[in-house]
Amino acid sequence: MAHEVRDATLDGHEALVLCAPERALEAWLVPGAGMVCARLTQDGRPLLHEGAGVSAWAAGGATFGVPLLHPWANRLERLSYAVDGHHVLLDPERMPVRDDGAGLAIHGLLHASAAWRVARREAGPGGALVAARLESGDVPGLEAGFPFPHELELVVSLAGDLLTWSLTLTATAERPVPVSFGFHPYLTLPGVPREEWQLTLPVVRRAMLDARGIPTGQTSPAPFRSGPLGERSFDDLFPLLEEPAEFVVAGGDGALRVRFEQGYPVGQVYTPPGGEFICFEPMTAPTDALRRAGRSLPRAAPGTPYTARWSLLVDGRPGA
Repeated sequence: MAHEVRDATLDGHEALVLCAPERALEAWLVPGAGMVCARLTQDGRPLLHEGAGVSAWAAGGATFGVPLLHPWANRLERLSYAVDGHHVLLDPERMPVRDDGAGLAIHGLLHASAAWRVARREAGPGGALVAARLESGDVPGLEAGFPFPHELELVVSLAGDLLTWSLTLTATAERPVPVSFGFHPYLTLPGVPREEWQLTLPVVRRAMLDARGIPTGQTSPAPFRSGPLGERSFDDLFPLLEEPAEFVVAGGDGALRVRFEQGYPVGQVYTPPGGEFICFEPMTAPTDALRRAGRSLPRAAPGTPYTARWSLLVDGRPGA
């Protein structure tokens, strides 16, 4: 059975659905709400936490699907930063800055941007994909808060049981563009109590964080690498990972395997106490990198795009 890209509507939003019929998998993308992957199902069972739905998420929520976090992932320590001689003051009155509830700017400036434009859609026996582009100048307030003109191209593909996100950042002016984006997949195992979720984390060092979630600059050995989730919670940054890095949550008759394939040297693991989801977050740079990383911050130089890729393998039939 051939893969498909199907038009659909989700909570009033136009969606494109990548379908792998032999694996009974469907991935729902919403280009007009940040190119978010709003739903992933197997035999109709949800493998992503869907929160209160795409409309509620677009209006300001964060616990939902698989959003892109750009131009920074996680938090900034202050509403200002300086990179390559450009000093930026973030102004929530003029820019789409989101607050983490404790006064820190979180997860960048794109959120549910409607500036994405679908560039192509393809389907055939080997898989299906949707590619979309975004110009930074088309997003109100983005270049004011991140004065580095650029283009993003996001390709989301489904081949059998493997979903892949490939994001390319290209500088569109004669200046390098700092790279500190990430993704935030909210994974869940339907029908399996979270205490029984089995984790495998390819982590080596854990960053020490202050009470606000900002790195102190110190690290320690990763205290947990595998075993049942149990009553644990995580909001931990791991700046050193095994290679290749594959994060696993298993339960029922299968597992969800998140692979950092290219351009993601850092990971965040997040699940709050009692949360019915877990996040393995690929990041191109650590938390607060626009303020702290200096010369070690990745950059996309003019003529040299930066491409990062990660994937989600639906192994067997995860969940009950």
